[in-house]
Order: sequence, then C-alpha cells, then structure tokens
Amino acid sequence: MTVLYLNLSIVYLFSLLSRYFSKPTSLNPALIKPHKLFVLLAISTLVLVSGLRNNIGDTYYYIHSYREYPMTWDKVFEGKDFGFNILQLLLQQLSSDPQILLLVTAFLTNTLIVITLYKYSRIFELSLYVYITLGHFLVSMNGVRQYLAAAIVFIATKYLLEGNFKRYVLIVLLASTFHQSALVLIPIYFIVRRPAWSKVTVALLASSILIVLGFNQFMDLLFSAIEDTQYGGYRNFQEGGANTIRVAVTAVPLIIAFMGRDKLKELFPKCDAIINMSLLGFVFMVISTQNWIFARFTIYFGLYQLILISWIVLLFREKDRKLVYFGIIVCYFIYFYFEHVLSLNIFYRSDYIKL
Repeated sequence: MTVLYLNLSIVYLFSLLSRYFSKPTSLNPALIKPHKLFVLLAISTLVLVSGLRNNIGDTYYYIHSYREYPMTWDKVFEGKDFGFNILQLLLQQLSSDPQILLLVTAFLTNTLIVITLYKYSRIFELSLYVYITLGHFLVSMNGVRQYLAAAIVFIATKYLLEGNFKRYVLIVLLASTFHQSALVLIPIYFIVRRPAWSKVTVALLASSILIVLGFNQFMDLLFSAIEDTQYGGYRNFQEGGANTIRVAVTAVPLIIAFMGRDKLKELFPKCDAIINMSLLGFVFMVISTQNWIFARFTIYFGLYQLILISWIVLLFREKDRKLVYFGIIVCYFIYFYFEHVLSLNIFYRSDYIKL
C-alpha cells in the first residue's frame, strides 16, 4: 500500500497546485482552468503507478494472454471487443513485453478521465482525490477493457451536455469495440438528458427498490433475454453483493445536490445530465447489493460523481466551505483505508517501483 499512499499524496499535491495557479475561464465565471503543467504531472503519476504494476485484479490474465496468445489479423474479429484486439495486435508488433499493454491502457484511461475532469470539475483536486479514494483508480487496474471503454465515453461528456446525439453515439460505438457493455449508454442518453429531480428520478429510484425486492424474478427475466449473448455466462455468477457502506457513500453527494439543487443549477446550468448519470450509478449500486455483477455498470456512471462532488462544496455557506472540504478529505480517506486495506487487503507490486 505504500505506493498507493504515495500516489494519492502526489496526485493530490499536483492537482491542488494546478488549481492554486488556475485562472477563471471566459466561458463560465464559476469554472476555473487548472494549470496545465501540474495537471500533466498528476496524469503522469497516475499512468506510471498504474502502467508499471504487475498485479491487482485480472492484471495477471492480461499479462498471460499477451505473452501466450499472439494476436493476428485473422483472430482480431473472431472474439468480442475487436477494438481491444487491434490495440493488442499493434502493441505486439512493437514489443513482446506485456508491460507495454498495461502502460498504454493506463495512459489512455487516465488521460481521458483527467482531461474531462479538467474541463468540468469546479475543485479539480477534489475530483482526483475522490477518483483514487473511492476506488475508481484501483478498478481501472482490474477491469481494464471496461474502464478504458468508460473513459472513452467520459470524454464525450461535452456532447452529452450539449445534446449532440450523433457525435455522442459515434464515441459510444468506438467505446463498445473495447467493451460491448458500453452500448447501454445509447438509450440512457435520452434518460439523462431530462431535468434532474423530475418524475424520471422518482421512477429510477422506485425501480431500483422494486428490483431489489423481486431480485430473483428480475434475474430470471434478464438472463432469459441475454442468454444467447456474451453475457449469458453471468447467470451463474456468484460473488455476493456490494457493501452497503459503498452504497451510502455513493448516496451522500446526491443528497447534498438535491438539498442545494437551486443553487447548483445557478452555478452549473448544465448539471442535469451529470446528476442523472450519478443517480444511475447509485441505482445500479443499490441493485448490486444483491449481486456484485451489477456494480460493473457503475464503472460508466461513477465517473460523473467525480464532477458532481467537486461542485457540492460551493452549495454551502462560504464560512462553512473549508469545513466541508476537509470533511470530504478525511471521510474519503477513511473509506479508502477501509476498502483498500481492511476489506480488499490490496498489495501493489511492480518490477520497476519498489518501495
């Protein structure tokens, strides 16, 4: 964990300095533009720590596959997610060392995520701090293909907020070549474009409760519909449910956003889609208390909560904002320790970073 603690500290420091030397944008006085040099240093730290690992989650299987199964053009379209197959094929032309795959995917994933946060976060260092402490950074080293797909879709936030459906769909289709589950974001586009806290919000929350109450029946219907797809094999997936503490942590920013919804709308007029995406992340997290497989969908929605949490500090009175800010720092660090150390007992290993 020493490397992960240092990573958290260094990324937070660089992102804090990027905001300290920031300047207001001409597009929206409520937004600021962090200093690019320190943003680049924060990205570099994330990429090196992630890209130089040799363990965590399914990293071993990516290393094994890269070494033992050379990709050819004949094989590219045989399996699922051909975009990732093409990436692996091109990288194998450059090097037989699987570390290059981990480095490139870490670079693409973290760069796309940080660039989006750079554009839309109000308190930039808070977004990156929560990105690490809430476990998103750790998951990006586990579900490599899906997190890369999520990062590609995340960069399309601009088109989601502007309502440019054609460009948004093109990026989602690109993401789906790395993980087909990204296609779910096409119909969701029409849901999240609606005003936040509307009847749709009530319907989403009610549906999540109903699914939890009738979970067995819901699972039967779901897997009957997808049994002939690549996800049909998840019918027998048994890995328990998501921790209720994580559900509570996911809910808190939404509760605060609801309580300060009028002020948030004034500060961030295009916040509806961000709130609705965060809400969907919460809905899937509630459902995942019955079966962890549904938490995989929160990979797509959880990133938007990183934007939301950077704005909720401004919803409090000015004299209370420092207390709220440091409260977030402390509480998320406690969760970071609980999740990474007590719950998952994470050990970071690398052939290059030895501490």
